[in-house]
Amino acid sequence: MKAQPLDHLTRFGAPEAPALELGEEVLTYGAMEQAVGRLARWLIDEGLAPGDRVASYGGKDMVTCLMPMAAARAGLVHVPINPVLKARQVAYILADSGARLLLANELRARSVDSDVPVSWIDPLALEGAGMGASDHDPDGLVALLYTSGSTGAPKGVMLSHANLWLGAEAVADYSAITPETRTLAVLPLAFDYGQNQLLATWRGGGCAIGFDYLLPNDVKKAVLRHRANYLGGIPPLWHQLVALDWGEAGRELRTLTNTGGHMSEPLYRQLKESFPQARVHLMYGLTEAFRAASLDPDLADTHRGSVGRAIPHAELMVVREDGSPCNPGEEGELVQAGPLVAQGYWQAPEKTAERFRPAPAHSRYGGTAVWSGDRFVRDEEGLLYFRSRADAMIKVSGNRLSPTEVEEVALGAAGVREAVVTAMPDAALGGAIVLHVVGDGDDAALMSHFRRAAPSHFLPRHILWHDVFPKGATGKVDRKALEAMQ
Repeated sequence: MKAQPLDHLTRFGAPEAPALELGEEVLTYGAMEQAVGRLARWLIDEGLAPGDRVASYGGKDMVTCLMPMAAARAGLVHVPINPVLKARQVAYILADSGARLLLANELRARSVDSDVPVSWIDPLALEGAGMGASDHDPDGLVALLYTSGSTGAPKGVMLSHANLWLGAEAVADYSAITPETRTLAVLPLAFDYGQNQLLATWRGGGCAIGFDYLLPNDVKKAVLRHRANYLGGIPPLWHQLVALDWGEAGRELRTLTNTGGHMSEPLYRQLKESFPQARVHLMYGLTEAFRAASLDPDLADTHRGSVGRAIPHAELMVVREDGSPCNPGEEGELVQAGPLVAQGYWQAPEKTAERFRPAPAHSRYGGTAVWSGDRFVRDEEGLLYFRSRADAMIKVSGNRLSPTEVEEVALGAAGVREAVVTAMPDAALGGAIVLHVVGDGDDAALMSHFRRAAPSHFLPRHILWHDVFPKGATGKVDRKALEAMQ
């Protein structure tokens, strides 16, 4: 199916079927269509012109959940801002995007140091005729999603209607979203997969439940209260959830999707124990191209460590430095081509040229591809296995190590719940491994485990124990903060 303007997603559920739940408020597909149209009209009445950027800054409410489609209908470019960001970061995104309007409540508005006008509206309070479904070019720019900025200032990834539409279609397809799906949307909407929780659910005709949590037990309660059967998360959240006693409540969830980082084998086993009825989709993706790969849940037990194959609308290639295809078992860089590839970084042509380059000669899609910088291996069956970020490799005594390899060894030790590897310079070895651990144990027992389970160049030089790992804006482990502690 060809991509359509993003605001057409209101058409995929029966008019009387629930589309969005926020607390006790339920919006049907028919009511959502009206609210999107009225919010789009209000944005134009505020003086915004096609192509203008409009930002939203807040938790999951009617404005932040409907803005992706309302801005699309009005011909605007939506800039969602993660609610955990602070004034300085918000001001940077507003200035860099050139936003003409910020939608934020009074409390948040007071915290922002910016000249951008701030307004707030309850879409359900709007009356009168709204804008009808648009006929915008699917290749037109519709959103800027800012990366976390762990390696410098955040970059605005430019996304078209087609990028978001086909991403929603792909996830709805391979994770089998139907009108019976009830998605508990817990990830931030400024995170690419966080926004997709809503869009893919609506593409499948299901119901999205917007939910912001403070404690892991809040998620458990919400699953039961809302009868949620579909949940997307990232490894730090899964670690928190499997520590709870789910009992029969664990049977409510039928589909789990993992993104935002590698899921270790021990954590996968814990998920299966906590949620015995659930199909677990292990995924990989980049904000620059949304999702890339997903592993069929039926293969997870027999193909440990794999992230699967290319999802619909994606072409994935593992290539050598010259762009030629790697053989099965040969490590290379993962390159993604196809209509999920974003349009580059906003007002950053040099950075765009570094990551967005012509596809390898053997690509069936051709055009511009995302050269991920991530190292992968493809097996004889065509399944992909993540090895490491090219710039994250550690060289110890002449041996090139992936941090993931060392982390997997640590996670096999008794009492270790989470593990992250960083490195520090070493004049003799070239690099020294620093192992950060959350769990119960001691250095001696952990080092003994490493000596039994791994070659000598895997041994950490330093072990640092943490109660919890620091997290970034999207909930991922903040490796830069860990490096600052070593």
